[in-house]
Amino acid sequence: MSKGIQPFEQLVPGANLTAYVQAVSTIPVLSAERERELAEALYYNDNLDAARELVMSHLRFVVHIARSYSGYGLAEADLIQEGNVGLMKAVKRFNPEKGVRLVSFAVHWIKAEMHEFILRNWRIVKVATTKAQRKLFFNLRSAKKSLAWLTRDEAQAVADDLGVDVSEVQRMEGRLSSRDVGYDQPADADDDDSSWYAPQFFLEDNSMNPAQVVESSDWQEDSEGRLHAALADLDERSRDILAQRWLSEEKATLHQLADTYGVSAERIRQLEANAMKKLRTALAA
Repeated sequence: MSKGIQPFEQLVPGANLTAYVQAVSTIPVLSAERERELAEALYYNDNLDAARELVMSHLRFVVHIARSYSGYGLAEADLIQEGNVGLMKAVKRFNPEKGVRLVSFAVHWIKAEMHEFILRNWRIVKVATTKAQRKLFFNLRSAKKSLAWLTRDEAQAVADDLGVDVSEVQRMEGRLSSRDVGYDQPADADDDDSSWYAPQFFLEDNSMNPAQVVESSDWQEDSEGRLHAALADLDERSRDILAQRWLSEEKATLHQLADTYGVSAERIRQLEANAMKKLRTALAA
């Protein structure tokens, strides 16, 4: 283990974030020569100790980037953890032959993981799904200089700068200014007066309309009465065929019924069709 590198289990951003930040700040920054030596050992020989030292020596940069996203209301420790994932992905893909420092290469991966985390957790409903919307989401927050809504000229300037339509800027600004509201009444509400704003109270419910309830009940009763009367008018054999073909859990086949009544399967089919026709006529009357 290189001098100044803390044990890995002590470098996890948890409840004691201050101690974590202090710990990573004591890890020495690699020189260009040492970084290239470690990167080559990893790239050509899959040296995991080299990968570990590369990651550890760049944890301070993840903390620095995470603090730039403090305005999103998410835990800094969570942002750091996500950024560390991006750092490890960058270290795995880093090619020392490209002639750039690891920190320059890793910034993209670190921010990408943080951006994904912010978009997943900033709102219950996603505010940005396409690449253009994601870009607009993060740039618009930094472009706004106050809590006031953008003027038409300001919105147009942002749209021109990002290469999007001004309507997209205004739509995203509305999403940024909105907040999540639960559909149902809050579970901890003390009384109805404190939760009148729940969306469930603004939806019209026609399911208990007295006229519709009575109409539905009368229609159901009339239909059932006609069905029973139509079944009673059928001969016993036709009723049994319908019962075994349509009302039984284990429906009988035409051939089974043909054996029972000593007729052909085609005759059973004809009897079934005639009985169904009588039922439909009775119900439609």
